[in-house]
Amino acid sequence: MGSALAMLYSLLFMTGLVGNALVVWSDLLFVFSLPFLVQYSIIKQWTFGNAMCKIISSAYFIGFYSSAFFITIMSVDRYLAIVQSVYALKVRTTAHGVVTSLVLWAVAILASVPDLIFFQETNYDNQTKCIPHYPESNNGWRIFSNFEVNVLGWLIPVCVLIFCYHSILKNLQKCHTRNKYKAMKLVFIVVIVFFLFWTPINIVLFLDSLRNMYIIDDCQTSRRLNLAIELAEALSFIHCCLNPVIYAFVGEKFKKHLHEAFRKYARFLLICKDYSAFNGRNLDKHSSLHATSSQSSFVGTVL
Repeated sequence: MGSALAMLYSLLFMTGLVGNALVVWSDLLFVFSLPFLVQYSIIKQWTFGNAMCKIISSAYFIGFYSSAFFITIMSVDRYLAIVQSVYALKVRTTAHGVVTSLVLWAVAILASVPDLIFFQETNYDNQTKCIPHYPESNNGWRIFSNFEVNVLGWLIPVCVLIFCYHSILKNLQKCHTRNKYKAMKLVFIVVIVFFLFWTPINIVLFLDSLRNMYIIDDCQTSRRLNLAIELAEALSFIHCCLNPVIYAFVGEKFKKHLHEAFRKYARFLLICKDYSAFNGRNLDKHSSLHATSSQSSFVGTVL
């Protein structure tokens, strides 16, 4: 199981880094924690120290909350642009966008504070683990952390998404443009992918809260729940690699800008190549054969 997770996390790190670097997404926090999780899942030991345990755990949860928040706010932005287009002209400004982004980051950081406090390097079952260590005989903080994820990271975003996209679909049904069905398809993809990859982890965390409240106290069920949490967590990581595909690569504008950027880069390389060839011809005209040979060798090495 550990080697399979290591391979999955390695693949997600490579694809997520490339995709999110192109789109500049908050999911990069998710992605940067993956190399640490790769080694952790292989050797079953946390070897990076207590400080890194807190940093990586906080980065994971900040990335989790910020990803959910920004998906939600992008849905609100689409709702305003399509359904409330007149009002959107007043509120969809750069200043409002910056302020909203800062507020969302602040809320994500505040929401992850309990994880920064409680996650620590701990000797558990003769192994060094990076796990949350709550006050003895008190499951209140553990239950609070789980419900915080359920409410802030799933329930509120899902309610907002359902409202926004239901309104958007109703509005699009009145339109008779060529892009209508493309827009509707994108809407369904956004909602379905969010549900598929975030619902399992929230279900198992809710069940974990029931276990902490001793509503679930069967040993076999508890072992299965531990495995389910591990699998659902791995599944949630996949979403960070799909976000660039959903929000950028599906969009025609982004594909156009990306193609233009690659075209300019290719043109730049071609100009450099032509300039190098031109320099070589000049050296042939004004230098001796020996000098030309050494200079060409030097230019070739530098370029």
